[in-house]
Amino acid sequence: MHGRWFAALLLVTQLSGCAGLLMAGAVGGAVVANDRRTLGSQIDDHALEVKMASAIREHDDLADQTRISAISMNRQVLLVGQVPNRMLHDKAIKVLKELDEVEVLHDQLRRGTPIGLGISSQDSWITTKVKSRMFSDGELDAMRIKVITENGEVFLLGLVDQEEANQAVEIARTTAGVRKVVKVFEYR
Repeated sequence: MHGRWFAALLLVTQLSGCAGLLMAGAVGGAVVANDRRTLGSQIDDHALEVKMASAIREHDDLADQTRISAISMNRQVLLVGQVPNRMLHDKAIKVLKELDEVEVLHDQLRRGTPIGLGISSQDSWITTKVKSRMFSDGELDAMRIKVITENGEVFLLGLVDQEEANQAVEIARTTAGVRKVVKVFEYR
């Protein structure tokens, strides 16, 4: 009898895992379909993000003493995070500018001690709240806007028109916990 219960439980958990994968695939597919970048640009941006993370990790001082995230949108790169001093800041910029794929570099690195898990968790919550409010807005296509939160600052990326940018900024600006909103939009 216990064997059947265990088998049924195992089957249900396995099926729910499949459902989760199907849901993630459907959401991921919708994001790709609604993105105004070409599929090739999306793939290139992802490859560039991987390449930039690898370039940072190749330098022990950058890997160990900084917190740097590089996000690419049409080869325009947003850098966010913390660096403890000017020397490491300049080194990170130099390392990333050496990559041929980077067309524009938006340097939003902040001088200071890298944030910890507590602040990072708060940032994830802020991003969730901003994206939820964007999805709830009947006029804004939230799937076209990328939201990055770093130490209470919200960075908005995407290929948008001026009205979409204004709506996204207003939503982010009025979300609890947001200290500052920075636009890194590409306008169409």
